[in-house]
Amino acid sequence: MDSTRRLLLKSACVAIGGSVAGIRAGVLEAAQRYDLVIRGGEVIDPSQSLRGMRDVGIRNGRIAAVESQIAPGLGDHEIDARGKLVVPGLVDLHAHVYPQGSAIGLPADELVPYTGTTTYVSAGDAGANNFSAFKHLVAAQTRSRLYAFLNISSIGLAGYPVGELLDIDYADVDLAARTLAENPEILLGVKVRESKNVVGSNGLEPLRRAILAAERSGTGARVMCHIGDAPGDLSDLLDLLRPGDILTHSYSGAGNNTVRDGRVLAAAMAAKQRGVIVDVGHGAGSFDFTVAEPAIAQGFVPDTISSDIHALSGNSPGRPFLPRVMSKFLTLGFSVEDVVAMATIKPARVIDREPLLGTLRPGAWADVSILDLVEGPVTFVDTKGNTRSGNRQFVPVKTVRAGRPFGAPYPQPFGFP
Repeated sequence: MDSTRRLLLKSACVAIGGSVAGIRAGVLEAAQRYDLVIRGGEVIDPSQSLRGMRDVGIRNGRIAAVESQIAPGLGDHEIDARGKLVVPGLVDLHAHVYPQGSAIGLPADELVPYTGTTTYVSAGDAGANNFSAFKHLVAAQTRSRLYAFLNISSIGLAGYPVGELLDIDYADVDLAARTLAENPEILLGVKVRESKNVVGSNGLEPLRRAILAAERSGTGARVMCHIGDAPGDLSDLLDLLRPGDILTHSYSGAGNNTVRDGRVLAAAMAAKQRGVIVDVGHGAGSFDFTVAEPAIAQGFVPDTISSDIHALSGNSPGRPFLPRVMSKFLTLGFSVEDVVAMATIKPARVIDREPLLGTLRPGAWADVSILDLVEGPVTFVDTKGNTRSGNRQFVPVKTVRAGRPFGAPYPQPFGFP
């Protein structure tokens, strides 16, 4: 009887052991599978100093693997990226993506085929009075990632082309500070447009109020300062900017430029040296090759490349879709890696979203831009009508946000996080 009992127990243990092993094997096989595999592309990820042929595996909206080869059949969906560049999702630090609420805002998702961008920062489209609609009616219902700088003017750009700061009473410091403090998940700081036609006789007072609102919010918020034909001495404006603040339209030829008589202003160099972020902000009137070239040659180089895309600039000869703006900096002598960094990991750091954004490290959000680096003659136009000849340009091919591609292959159920 005892031997029979021992034999039955042994058989039961073997059976249970086999079942456990089978369960473990099934769990392991499931863990090794990917929702999406991007195969055969040349991965360029400046956050990891990585450039080489890799497969990228995505699971649950995150980067799960970047490997020389992921075994065939492990992806529920696949994208063939052979002959293309695979880079972290592009981050556009200066865009206008508040349709209906801003007079020049565009729907971010409609821009994706032209921009290959996964993250857009709305640069002052909304002020405190109309920010709630941006947050709940636009950002919450848009597949693209959206963040924002709050316009120091409570009306934002709703009244464009009339300057939102001609009446200084719109620059309500306490209202802006409270709005920043209540919305840290989406608001990055305060935007102010310091051009004569925007501020009128108010000079630098809007900038001072923007800085005060950022400080009063208690969030460590940055200020993004637009310059064009700025009032007064541009050096006085530059001296007000704090480390971490952003100077956008840094190579504008709209008047009162950062370059004067062929030399970069001492105040501009001093601002960069103390940590002010130098941003491109191309737009329809804010990028001049004859300013950028001497500035770069003298060390006033950009930290971030942004588009300033909006309803007017998108129809302008300069065509400032982000990959096109990036291409202009290839022509200005920057390497592919440097240009990709200035549109991925560097802006991600500026908006304090590293290590989740601007990188393909495992665990990061699975935002991926697939680009074609097209070789051949191309003519680039700035916002003053100057042209430069190049021989390479980035062209968007496919964009993946949080593991979900825009267009086929379609996930099921269709949606986004």
